[in-house]
Amino acid sequence: MLRVDIRKRLGTFSLDAQFTAEDGTLALLGASGCGKSVTLKCIAGILRPDEGRIELDGRALFDSAAKIDLPPQRREVGYLFQQYALFPNMTAAQNIAVAVKDRANRDSAVAEKLRQFRLEDVAAKRPAALSGGQQQRTALARILASQPRAILLDEPFSALDSYLKYQLELELAETLASFPGSVLWVTHDRGEAWRNCHRVCVMSSGKSQPVQTLEELFRSPGTESAARLSGCKNFTAAAPGDGRVFLPEWGVSLSCGRAVPVETSVAGIRSHHVRFVAEGAKNAFSCSVEKVIDDVFETIILLRPLGAAQDAPLLRMELDKAAWAAHDGEKTVTVSVRPEDILLLQKA
Repeated sequence: MLRVDIRKRLGTFSLDAQFTAEDGTLALLGASGCGKSVTLKCIAGILRPDEGRIELDGRALFDSAAKIDLPPQRREVGYLFQQYALFPNMTAAQNIAVAVKDRANRDSAVAEKLRQFRLEDVAAKRPAALSGGQQQRTALARILASQPRAILLDEPFSALDSYLKYQLELELAETLASFPGSVLWVTHDRGEAWRNCHRVCVMSSGKSQPVQTLEELFRSPGTESAARLSGCKNFTAAAPGDGRVFLPEWGVSLSCGRAVPVETSVAGIRSHHVRFVAEGAKNAFSCSVEKVIDDVFETIILLRPLGAAQDAPLLRMELDKAAWAAHDGEKTVTVSVRPEDILLLQKA
């Protein structure tokens, strides 16, 4: 189990990260520049936090109060860098060998990792002669050869062409499935997090949000920043009422079917939760069709509620092409959002 409670200031940027990663894979999900990689570097011992504590399986890696700051080589943490950080003057086999602590069994340990990661045929090649996938597998083999208690993955597919990512993602997931410790997977890709991680910690502007399941993130993200990372595309200012929210920018009041927290200041609506309905349906309102975008597998329609101000955000609707075909050419449409599909959010 990995426990993190640290603060770090870098120029005008401030990091405040607090979370616990149990055995399994925890996603650190956030936009570029939010502090994900800084957090990993603090855990690995590459950066020193200004204050706080980092604990792995009950052992302090860093504790500002107790003046503990273990060097990276004593932390038993494996770090997969975005560019893999392989030694360019060493072969794949030599890169793996440097991580093996048991010198007496080094050759057999390297041979086992080369076999496990299907690197036997390129064992004598240096990183420059390896493909992106082979480089990643070499870096992972080196990490596991060091017998770490935790693994840190920093955007593991950022250096790969898109056509390679699918297969390598499957391979990485298979490798991690048998790892007994904590894994932190840094990503800005919600799909990547959903497919590979058990829980998620959203980071925004240097601050971590509470750890939750992926299902909780999509069902009730809590904040606008978390909702954006979960893929929600429609946001508008909201004023809470008695089981309703008033959306002043759109001139619309919607039933939520539940109590609305007083701190609610933003409503989020997922594009695929906007539906065509007949007049009189619950939460129905009319919109003008502002723009229609023909995407690969669906149609995107940008709508303006009839009561909206001209500078109000447009309402994005995404649906099957056949469903739009029945309304193609209409200048005004009536849509609705189910009460349970309205995301009640705070601005943070």
